[in-house]
Amino acid sequence: MTSKIEQIIDDLELYIENCKFKPFSTDMIIVNKTEIDEMIRDLRMTTPEEIKRYQKMISNKEAILNDAKEKAQQLLNNAAVQTNELISEHQIMQQAYAQANEIVELATQQAQDILDRATMEANGMKSSVMQYADRMIANLEGIVSQSIELATNDYNKLVGDLQEIDKVVTANRADLVPPEVMEEGEETAEAGTPSNA
Repeated sequence: MTSKIEQIIDDLELYIENCKFKPFSTDMIIVNKTEIDEMIRDLRMTTPEEIKRYQKMISNKEAILNDAKEKAQQLLNNAAVQTNELISEHQIMQQAYAQANEIVELATQQAQDILDRATMEANGMKSSVMQYADRMIANLEGIVSQSIELATNDYNKLVGDLQEIDKVVTANRADLVPPEVMEEGEETAEAGTPSNA
């Protein structure tokens, strides 16, 4: 955008370009004093106003620069705070991971301890059950042996009693029948028995 001063200077240059040369001269021109004075007056009046406008722009520029510097500093400060927060968060995350790993290791160790204890208890119970079963089988074996021994004794007693009864029966028979008759009767009985030959 062209300023007012630049416009007046452009107008002066154009005016000078359009002026006629003085007779017999190539570098001197004839100007209208009133028009030139008016242009110079306009230039003088405009110059302070333009200077003020430029000064205002410069001071605005400085204010804008200062504001930009402040904002940039705020951004840097915020970035530093966020960086510190991120570093703190990273450290917290690392601590959390370390604690989580410790908890997992502790839980794994506790689980292994529980498993080991359960295995030992199971083996102990198995041993106790085997000992109990062995005692029960040993008792049963004793009862069976005792029962066989009692049954054998009872059988032997029964056989002995039957033999005694046989002797008594034989003696009683002998008392009833004389021995000669008995021997004849036995021979007859033997003769009447069919031969298997």
